[in-house]
Amino acid sequence: MTHKIRVGIIGTGGWARYGHIPALQSLDAFEVVALSGRDLQKVRGYADDFKIRHAFDNADELVSHPDVDLVVVLAPTPEHGRLTQKVIEAGKDVYCEWPLSTTTAQSEQILEMVNARGISHIIGLQRRFSPSSRYWHDLIRQGHIGSIRAVRMSVGVDAFGAVMPAFAKWAVNTENFTHLLSIYGGHFHDMLFHGVGFPQMLAAVAQTQFPVTTIEETGEQIPYDAPNEVMIIGTLPGGGLFSVQLEGGQDHKTGLQIDITGTEGALRITNPRGFQNTHDNAIASMTGGSERFVELPIPARYQTLDVTHLDASAQDVAYLYAAYAEDKATGSSNVTRFEDALRQHRLIDRITEASRTFFNG
Repeated sequence: MTHKIRVGIIGTGGWARYGHIPALQSLDAFEVVALSGRDLQKVRGYADDFKIRHAFDNADELVSHPDVDLVVVLAPTPEHGRLTQKVIEAGKDVYCEWPLSTTTAQSEQILEMVNARGISHIIGLQRRFSPSSRYWHDLIRQGHIGSIRAVRMSVGVDAFGAVMPAFAKWAVNTENFTHLLSIYGGHFHDMLFHGVGFPQMLAAVAQTQFPVTTIEETGEQIPYDAPNEVMIIGTLPGGGLFSVQLEGGQDHKTGLQIDITGTEGALRITNPRGFQNTHDNAIASMTGGSERFVELPIPARYQTLDVTHLDASAQDVAYLYAAYAEDKATGSSNVTRFEDALRQHRLIDRITEASRTFFNG
Protein backbone atom coordinates (compact mmCIF):
# COMPACT_ATOMS: atom_id res chain seq x y z
CA MET A 1 0.00 0.00 0.00
CA THR A 2 1.22 3.51 -0.79
CA HIS A 3 0.10 5.05 2.50
CA LYS A 4 -1.14 4.10 5.94
CA ILE A 5 -4.85 3.52 6.50
CA ARG A 6 -5.91 6.49 8.62
CA VAL A 7 -8.38 5.49 11.32
CA GLY A 8 -10.95 7.49 13.26
CA ILE A 9 -12.55 5.83 16.29
CA ILE A 10 -16.00 6.73 17.64
CA GLY A 11 -16.23 5.77 21.30
CA THR A 12 -13.77 5.95 24.18
CA GLY A 13 -14.83 3.07 26.38
CA GLY A 14 -12.51 0.45 27.81
CA TRP A 15 -12.51 -1.65 24.63
CA ALA A 16 -11.09 1.26 22.65
CA ARG A 17 -8.31 1.82 25.17
CA TYR A 18 -7.65 -1.84 25.98
CA GLY A 19 -8.20 -3.39 22.56
CA HIS A 20 -8.51 -1.34 19.41
CA ILE A 21 -6.04 1.51 19.85
CA PRO A 22 -3.12 -0.69 21.02
CA ALA A 23 -3.89 -3.23 18.29
CA LEU A 24 -3.95 -0.61 15.54
CA GLN A 25 -0.82 1.09 16.80
CA SER A 26 0.98 -2.26 16.65
CA LEU A 27 0.36 -2.55 12.90
CA ASP A 28 2.46 -0.69 10.33
CA ALA A 29 -0.45 -0.43 7.89
CA PHE A 30 -2.51 1.82 10.18
CA GLU A 31 -2.42 5.18 11.87
CA VAL A 32 -5.06 6.26 14.41
CA VAL A 33 -5.61 9.93 13.59
CA ALA A 34 -8.89 10.85 15.31
CA LEU A 35 -11.11 10.04 18.30
CA SER A 36 -14.59 11.17 19.24
CA GLY A 37 -16.75 10.71 22.31
CA ARG A 38 -19.35 12.48 24.42
CA ASP A 39 -16.85 13.76 27.02
CA LEU A 40 -14.33 15.99 25.23
CA GLN A 41 -12.00 16.08 28.23
CA LYS A 42 -11.87 12.28 28.26
CA VAL A 43 -11.34 12.17 24.49
CA ARG A 44 -8.47 14.63 24.74
CA GLY A 45 -6.95 12.57 27.54
CA TYR A 46 -7.02 9.47 25.35
CA ALA A 47 -5.61 11.43 22.43
CA ASP A 48 -2.74 12.72 24.56
CA ASP A 49 -2.01 9.27 25.99
CA PHE A 50 -1.87 7.63 22.56
CA LYS A 51 -0.49 10.63 20.60
CA ILE A 52 -3.56 10.96 18.37
CA ARG A 53 -3.91 14.23 16.47
CA HIS A 54 -7.64 14.99 16.43
CA ALA A 55 -10.14 14.86 19.32
CA PHE A 56 -13.86 15.58 18.86
CA ASP A 57 -17.01 15.48 20.97
CA ASN A 58 -19.10 15.12 17.82
CA ALA A 59 -19.08 11.99 15.67
CA ASP A 60 -20.11 13.98 12.60
CA GLU A 61 -16.83 15.92 12.69
CA LEU A 62 -14.81 12.72 12.80
CA VAL A 63 -16.78 11.04 10.02
CA SER A 64 -16.43 14.01 7.69
CA HIS A 65 -12.77 14.76 8.45
CA PRO A 66 -10.59 14.45 5.33
CA ASP A 67 -7.77 12.76 7.27
CA VAL A 68 -9.95 9.71 8.08
CA ASP A 69 -10.11 6.70 5.70
CA LEU A 70 -11.66 4.09 8.01
CA VAL A 71 -14.20 4.87 10.73
CA VAL A 72 -14.43 2.45 13.66
CA VAL A 73 -17.74 2.44 15.56
CA LEU A 74 -17.14 1.49 19.21
CA ALA A 75 -20.03 3.42 20.76
CA PRO A 76 -22.60 1.57 22.92
CA THR A 77 -24.67 -0.99 21.00
CA PRO A 78 -27.83 1.15 20.59
CA GLU A 79 -25.72 3.62 18.57
CA HIS A 80 -24.10 1.08 16.25
CA GLY A 81 -26.71 1.10 13.52
CA ARG A 82 -27.22 4.87 13.33
CA LEU A 83 -23.51 5.68 13.35
CA THR A 84 -22.66 2.97 10.83
CA GLN A 85 -25.27 4.33 8.44
CA LYS A 86 -23.79 7.80 8.89
CA VAL A 87 -20.36 6.51 7.90
CA ILE A 88 -21.76 4.71 4.85
CA GLU A 89 -23.53 7.91 3.76
CA ALA A 90 -20.16 9.68 3.96
CA GLY A 91 -18.69 7.08 1.58
CA LYS A 92 -15.97 5.86 3.96
CA ASP A 93 -14.89 2.37 4.96
CA VAL A 94 -16.49 1.29 8.22
CA TYR A 95 -15.69 -1.12 11.04
CA CYS A 96 -18.63 -1.72 13.37
CA GLU A 97 -18.22 -3.55 16.64
CA TRP A 98 -20.57 -6.52 16.98
CA PRO A 99 -23.56 -6.35 17.03
CA LEU A 100 -24.19 -4.39 13.84
CA SER A 101 -27.45 -3.01 15.24
CA THR A 102 -30.11 -3.90 17.79
CA THR A 103 -32.43 -5.66 15.31
CA THR A 104 -32.17 -8.03 12.39
CA ALA A 105 -34.30 -5.72 10.25
CA GLN A 106 -31.99 -2.74 10.73
CA SER A 107 -28.93 -4.88 10.04
CA GLU A 108 -30.54 -6.05 6.78
CA GLN A 109 -31.03 -2.41 5.78
CA ILE A 110 -27.41 -1.57 6.63
CA LEU A 111 -26.11 -4.48 4.55
CA GLU A 112 -28.21 -3.40 1.56
CA MET A 113 -26.98 0.16 1.99
CA VAL A 114 -23.28 -0.70 2.19
CA ASN A 115 -23.44 -3.08 -0.75
CA ALA A 116 -25.31 -0.54 -2.90
CA ARG A 117 -22.50 1.95 -2.33
CA GLY A 118 -19.66 -0.55 -2.75
CA ILE A 119 -18.05 0.39 0.56
CA SER A 120 -15.59 -1.89 2.37
CA HIS A 121 -16.98 -2.99 5.72
CA ILE A 122 -15.89 -5.02 8.74
CA ILE A 123 -17.90 -6.47 11.62
CA GLY A 124 -16.07 -6.94 14.90
CA LEU A 125 -16.37 -10.73 15.13
CA GLN A 126 -12.67 -11.28 15.71
CA ARG A 127 -12.53 -14.64 17.50
CA ARG A 128 -12.09 -16.62 14.29
CA PHE A 129 -8.87 -14.65 13.54
CA SER A 130 -6.87 -15.72 16.58
CA PRO A 131 -3.88 -17.95 15.81
CA SER A 132 -5.51 -20.82 17.70
CA SER A 133 -8.80 -20.53 15.80
CA ARG A 134 -7.15 -20.36 12.40
CA TYR A 135 -5.04 -23.39 13.33
CA TRP A 136 -7.85 -25.64 14.50
CA HIS A 137 -10.07 -24.54 11.60
CA ASP A 138 -7.31 -25.69 9.25
CA LEU A 139 -6.95 -28.98 11.14
CA ILE A 140 -10.65 -29.66 10.59
CA ARG A 141 -10.42 -28.80 6.87
CA GLN A 142 -7.33 -30.99 6.48
CA GLY A 143 -9.15 -34.01 7.91
CA HIS A 144 -7.06 -34.22 11.09
CA ILE A 145 -9.91 -35.94 12.94
CA GLY A 146 -11.78 -37.27 9.92
CA SER A 147 -15.47 -36.49 9.48
CA ILE A 148 -17.11 -34.62 12.35
CA ARG A 149 -19.42 -36.69 14.52
CA ALA A 150 -20.15 -34.29 17.38
CA VAL A 151 -19.24 -30.81 18.64
CA ARG A 152 -19.73 -29.66 22.22
CA MET A 153 -19.00 -26.09 23.38
CA SER A 154 -19.51 -24.53 26.80
CA VAL A 155 -18.88 -20.85 27.57
CA GLY A 156 -19.06 -19.61 31.17
CA VAL A 157 -18.62 -15.95 32.17
CA ASP A 158 -19.33 -13.69 35.11
CA ALA A 159 -21.21 -11.04 33.09
CA PHE A 160 -25.01 -10.78 32.92
CA GLY A 161 -25.65 -12.07 36.42
CA ALA A 162 -27.56 -10.94 39.49
CA VAL A 163 -25.35 -7.86 39.99
CA MET A 164 -24.19 -5.36 37.36
CA PRO A 165 -21.96 -2.29 37.61
CA ALA A 166 -23.56 1.12 37.14
CA PHE A 167 -21.73 1.78 33.86
CA ALA A 168 -23.52 -1.24 32.34
CA LYS A 169 -27.01 -0.30 33.56
CA TRP A 170 -28.17 0.52 30.03
CA ALA A 171 -27.60 -3.13 29.06
CA VAL A 172 -30.39 -4.27 31.41
CA ASN A 173 -32.87 -3.04 28.80
CA THR A 174 -33.12 -6.05 26.47
CA GLU A 175 -34.14 -3.79 23.57
CA ASN A 176 -30.50 -2.66 23.53
CA PHE A 177 -29.49 -6.18 22.37
CA THR A 178 -26.63 -6.48 24.83
CA HIS A 179 -27.06 -9.73 26.72
CA LEU A 180 -25.60 -13.21 27.02
CA LEU A 181 -26.99 -14.62 23.77
CA SER A 182 -26.31 -11.56 21.62
CA ILE A 183 -22.78 -10.76 22.85
CA TYR A 184 -21.20 -14.04 23.88
CA GLY A 185 -23.39 -16.09 21.57
CA GLY A 186 -22.54 -13.89 18.60
CA HIS A 187 -18.78 -14.00 19.16
CA PHE A 188 -18.39 -17.66 20.07
CA HIS A 189 -20.91 -19.00 17.58
CA ASP A 190 -19.08 -17.21 14.78
CA MET A 191 -15.76 -18.73 15.85
CA LEU A 192 -17.21 -22.22 16.31
CA PHE A 193 -19.41 -22.54 13.26
CA HIS A 194 -16.84 -20.97 10.95
CA GLY A 195 -14.75 -24.05 11.77
CA VAL A 196 -17.31 -26.86 11.85
CA GLY A 197 -20.06 -25.65 9.53
CA PHE A 198 -23.19 -23.60 10.15
CA PRO A 199 -26.18 -25.16 11.96
CA GLN A 200 -28.91 -26.73 9.90
CA MET A 201 -31.65 -27.82 12.33
CA LEU A 202 -31.63 -26.72 15.97
CA ALA A 203 -33.61 -26.74 19.20
CA ALA A 204 -32.95 -24.52 22.21
CA VAL A 205 -33.96 -23.69 25.74
CA ALA A 206 -33.23 -20.38 27.46
CA GLN A 207 -33.77 -19.49 31.11
CA THR A 208 -33.69 -16.21 33.02
CA GLN A 209 -32.18 -17.45 36.26
CA PHE A 210 -31.63 -13.94 37.68
CA PRO A 211 -34.90 -12.11 36.95
CA VAL A 212 -33.81 -9.09 39.00
CA THR A 213 -30.49 -7.31 38.53
CA THR A 214 -28.99 -5.22 41.34
CA ILE A 215 -26.85 -2.21 40.42
CA GLU A 216 -23.69 -2.72 42.41
CA GLU A 217 -22.94 0.87 43.42
CA THR A 218 -26.49 1.95 44.34
CA GLY A 219 -28.39 -1.20 45.27
CA GLU A 220 -31.08 -0.33 42.75
CA GLN A 221 -33.01 -3.41 41.62
CA ILE A 222 -34.20 -3.67 38.03
CA PRO A 223 -36.32 -6.40 36.42
CA TYR A 224 -34.29 -8.35 33.86
CA ASP A 225 -35.82 -10.70 31.31
CA ALA A 226 -32.86 -11.67 29.09
CA PRO A 227 -31.70 -15.28 29.53
CA ASN A 228 -28.65 -15.95 31.70
CA GLU A 229 -28.51 -19.60 30.62
CA VAL A 230 -28.92 -20.91 27.07
CA MET A 231 -28.58 -24.44 25.74
CA ILE A 232 -28.75 -25.35 22.06
CA ILE A 233 -28.58 -28.64 20.17
CA GLY A 234 -28.70 -29.25 16.47
CA THR A 235 -27.28 -30.72 13.30
CA LEU A 236 -24.29 -29.72 11.18
CA PRO A 237 -23.55 -30.20 7.47
CA GLY A 238 -22.33 -33.73 6.86
CA GLY A 239 -24.43 -35.30 9.61
CA GLY A 240 -22.58 -34.19 12.73
CA LEU A 241 -24.42 -33.03 15.85
CA PHE A 242 -23.61 -30.08 18.10
CA SER A 243 -24.49 -28.77 21.54
CA VAL A 244 -23.76 -25.34 23.00
CA GLN A 245 -24.13 -24.10 26.57
CA LEU A 246 -23.85 -20.38 27.36
CA GLU A 247 -23.86 -19.51 31.06
CA GLY A 248 -23.71 -15.96 32.44
CA GLY A 249 -23.45 -14.70 35.99
CA GLN A 250 -20.94 -17.32 37.11
CA ASP A 251 -19.22 -16.76 40.46
CA HIS A 252 -16.85 -19.61 39.58
CA LYS A 253 -15.95 -18.98 35.95
CA THR A 254 -15.61 -22.14 33.86
CA GLY A 255 -14.29 -20.36 30.77
CA LEU A 256 -14.31 -22.00 27.35
CA GLN A 257 -14.22 -25.66 26.40
CA ILE A 258 -14.84 -27.13 22.95
CA ASP A 259 -14.68 -30.86 22.18
CA ILE A 260 -14.87 -31.93 18.54
CA THR A 261 -15.00 -35.66 17.88
CA GLY A 262 -14.53 -37.21 14.46
CA THR A 263 -14.19 -40.56 12.80
CA GLU A 264 -10.37 -40.41 13.13
CA GLY A 265 -9.83 -38.57 16.42
CA ALA A 266 -10.78 -35.61 18.58
CA LEU A 267 -9.80 -32.00 19.25
CA ARG A 268 -10.15 -30.06 22.49
CA ILE A 269 -9.96 -26.24 22.64
CA THR A 270 -9.87 -24.64 26.09
CA ASN A 271 -9.35 -21.33 27.85
CA PRO A 272 -9.82 -20.63 31.57
CA ARG A 273 -11.36 -17.26 30.68
CA GLY A 274 -14.32 -16.95 28.40
CA PHE A 275 -13.74 -13.55 26.84
CA GLN A 276 -11.04 -11.06 27.85
CA ASN A 277 -8.51 -13.82 27.89
CA THR A 278 -4.87 -13.20 28.74
CA HIS A 279 -3.65 -16.13 26.66
CA ASP A 280 -4.79 -17.64 23.37
CA ASN A 281 -6.84 -20.82 23.49
CA ALA A 282 -4.99 -24.10 24.08
CA ILE A 283 -5.46 -26.92 21.58
CA ALA A 284 -5.07 -30.64 22.23
CA SER A 285 -5.53 -33.62 19.94
CA MET A 286 -6.24 -37.33 20.35
CA THR A 287 -5.66 -39.38 17.19
CA GLY A 288 -4.08 -42.57 15.91
CA GLY A 289 -5.45 -44.89 18.57
CA SER A 290 -4.26 -42.70 21.46
CA GLU A 291 -6.34 -42.66 24.64
CA ARG A 292 -5.30 -39.24 25.89
CA PHE A 293 -5.13 -35.71 24.59
CA VAL A 294 -1.75 -34.31 23.57
CA GLU A 295 -1.19 -30.56 23.41
CA LEU A 296 -0.66 -29.11 19.93
CA PRO A 297 1.53 -25.99 20.01
CA ILE A 298 0.32 -23.36 17.57
CA PRO A 299 2.74 -23.22 14.60
CA ALA A 300 4.66 -20.02 14.04
CA ARG A 301 3.02 -19.48 10.64
CA TYR A 302 -0.22 -18.59 12.46
CA GLN A 303 1.51 -16.03 14.68
CA THR A 304 2.66 -13.57 12.06
CA LEU A 305 2.11 -10.26 13.89
CA ASP A 306 4.34 -8.60 16.47
CA VAL A 307 1.53 -8.27 19.03
CA THR A 308 2.51 -10.67 21.80
CA HIS A 309 2.70 -7.72 24.22
CA LEU A 310 -1.10 -7.47 23.96
CA ASP A 311 -3.63 -9.68 25.71
CA ALA A 312 -5.06 -12.36 23.46
CA SER A 313 -8.38 -10.51 23.06
CA ALA A 314 -6.59 -7.49 21.63
CA GLN A 315 -4.38 -9.72 19.49
CA ASP A 316 -7.51 -11.16 17.86
CA VAL A 317 -8.53 -7.61 16.91
CA ALA A 318 -5.07 -6.96 15.46
CA TYR A 319 -5.34 -10.05 13.25
CA LEU A 320 -8.75 -8.89 12.01
CA TYR A 321 -7.36 -5.45 11.12
CA ALA A 322 -4.40 -7.11 9.41
CA ALA A 323 -6.84 -9.14 7.29
CA TYR A 324 -8.61 -5.93 6.29
CA ALA A 325 -5.31 -4.31 5.28
CA GLU A 326 -4.46 -7.36 3.18
CA ASP A 327 -7.89 -7.25 1.54
CA LYS A 328 -7.36 -3.58 0.65
CA ALA A 329 -3.91 -4.28 -0.77
CA THR A 330 -4.64 -7.46 -2.71
CA GLY A 331 -8.38 -7.52 -3.40
CA SER A 332 -8.88 -10.61 -1.24
CA SER A 333 -11.95 -10.99 0.99
CA ASN A 334 -10.97 -12.48 4.34
CA VAL A 335 -12.45 -10.11 6.92
CA THR A 336 -15.68 -10.71 8.77
CA ARG A 337 -18.24 -8.57 6.98
CA PHE A 338 -21.77 -7.35 7.57
CA GLU A 339 -23.01 -10.55 5.89
CA ASP A 340 -21.48 -12.44 8.84
CA ALA A 341 -23.23 -10.09 11.24
CA LEU A 342 -26.58 -10.69 9.61
CA ARG A 343 -25.97 -14.44 9.75
CA GLN A 344 -25.48 -14.16 13.52
CA HIS A 345 -28.57 -11.99 13.90
CA ARG A 346 -30.64 -14.60 12.11
CA LEU A 347 -29.11 -17.43 14.14
CA ILE A 348 -29.99 -15.62 17.38
CA ASP A 349 -33.54 -15.17 16.06
CA ARG A 350 -33.73 -18.92 15.36
CA ILE A 351 -32.44 -19.76 18.85
CA THR A 352 -34.84 -17.32 20.50
CA GLU A 353 -37.82 -18.66 18.57
CA ALA A 354 -36.80 -22.27 19.27
CA SER A 355 -36.57 -21.54 22.99
CA ARG A 356 -40.10 -20.09 22.97
CA THR A 357 -41.51 -23.30 21.54
CA PHE A 358 -39.50 -25.59 23.83
CA PHE A 359 -41.68 -27.73 26.08
CA ASN A 360 -41.37 -30.67 28.38
CA GLY A 361 -43.25 -33.55 26.78
